[in-house]
Amino acid sequence: MNRIRHVLTAAALALGLAAAPATASHAAVDAPASRAAAPAAGSHAGVPAAGDTARPVAAPVSPAAAVVDAAEPAPAVPPDLRSVEVTFSGGGGLTFHGSVLSPDDAKPGRPGVVLIHGAGTGTPRTKLMGEAVEFARRGMSVLIYDKRSVGYSLFRRSYSRLADDALGAVAALRSQPGVDPAKVGIWGLSEGGWVAPIAAARSTDVAFVVLVGANGLPPLRQQTWAVAAGLRKAGVSGSLVDRTELNLYRVIADGGMFPEPYYDPEPTIAAVSQPVLAIWGTHDLLTPAVESPPIFARALERGGNENYTFRFFPDADHAAHRTPDGGVTRLPELAPGYADLVGSWVDAVTSGRPPATGTAGPSPVQDSFTVPVSPPAWWESAPVQLAALILFVVAFTAYPLVALVRRIRGGSRGPVTRAARLVSAGGTAVVLGSLAYLVFLVMTGGKLAVTGPVLAGRPVIWLVLQVLAVVSVAAAVRTALAWWRARGSVPRGERVRLGLLLAGGLAFIPWALYWGLILP
Repeated sequence: MNRIRHVLTAAALALGLAAAPATASHAAVDAPASRAAAPAAGSHAGVPAAGDTARPVAAPVSPAAAVVDAAEPAPAVPPDLRSVEVTFSGGGGLTFHGSVLSPDDAKPGRPGVVLIHGAGTGTPRTKLMGEAVEFARRGMSVLIYDKRSVGYSLFRRSYSRLADDALGAVAALRSQPGVDPAKVGIWGLSEGGWVAPIAAARSTDVAFVVLVGANGLPPLRQQTWAVAAGLRKAGVSGSLVDRTELNLYRVIADGGMFPEPYYDPEPTIAAVSQPVLAIWGTHDLLTPAVESPPIFARALERGGNENYTFRFFPDADHAAHRTPDGGVTRLPELAPGYADLVGSWVDAVTSGRPPATGTAGPSPVQDSFTVPVSPPAWWESAPVQLAALILFVVAFTAYPLVALVRRIRGGSRGPVTRAARLVSAGGTAVVLGSLAYLVFLVMTGGKLAVTGPVLAGRPVIWLVLQVLAVVSVAAAVRTALAWWRARGSVPRGERVRLGLLLAGGLAFIPWALYWGLILP
């Protein structure tokens, strides 16, 4: 059934994909030095079961059976640091390539940290080079590695497997000369904020956890909030934000195109016993930075862990980088004091001097709150949406096609009412146009949505589609009345054509209501 849902939704969305650029998705591509990226649908799969918290990292397979992910070129490092290339086995026996950065005058018994990427397929280790360099300059050995592309895509990924990858990296760093194996922890950014707690809950080899832009809410709830916030930031209001965007993601998730949509991170966070440092930028546009910290605190304390430190950095974005425009643009530089905090905190917790539990820094900005996202009922599911799409395409396009065939054969006759032509043309334009526009918004949304011109709180394109939807509904009513009045004189073939058209028109009304096309 899951495979069927995936295929059905893919087919339903395919008509709109031509209008949308191919961008990475869910919580954007969390490359720290990137400019404003666009989160779209998807970024989760493989929720760990309750018993998984004590499960060790997957054992490496034999070299003959191992799968090797593509290796990126080794990064260049500043002269005050040195780098060592490493390989290790991650989830499913996949071989990873990474680099360990250390101070050139590194001292023995030093702590180490593994950096876990945010969302994105096959993200190269160089995307975290800024963090790695700064952390290494604070006396740590830092392992960065190329993220997996095998078994990870827009529609398929597993946090559980990503946690196995991270634990493979931890094992590799613990074996490095000069690194104290009892002082190796993990750092997770964005999507890594879901992955790192899974890894920490599974293994006592993890000495501490650092989280940046981490989310305490289910991924689908975070994603719908981020895209809606981006639309509001672009000046959009009304049904497109309050109803349409939310329903679109529910259908996408129901079609299997948004991995791990309802994963609840709280039980895993509660299973983390290591010291935790969580960091948020005050201008995080991809994580609800007002709602997430209390969730982390509540979960950690429920699990008996009161060794946590929360910090907010001003003028910083989702990755705790500097931002000049409220989080839309990400600069290469880390927020002032961020790397120093990580260095001093890691030194304290690995020396047996954990800082007092507390929260510090300016209050984050979150203009709107998230809303719960429930799975769709059967009548709004992906298969039903596809069935409706097929009905509309057949019903609305068959009407003019039959007329064309009749004209070619010389048997053309006038319509019962010209309003029928409006139902056909308007319905086709609304169905295909709204599908294409919504997919475009998903693929380009987040941080600051690309909506086109906005008039009265509605993108002009959406406003035109809403007007066409209302006209199509009115035309369908008029056509039905005209057919009823002339029912005795309508030939059988024409009755079939009109019946199919009106069946599409009748189904179009609740469909347009559901998608907010005939709502303010």
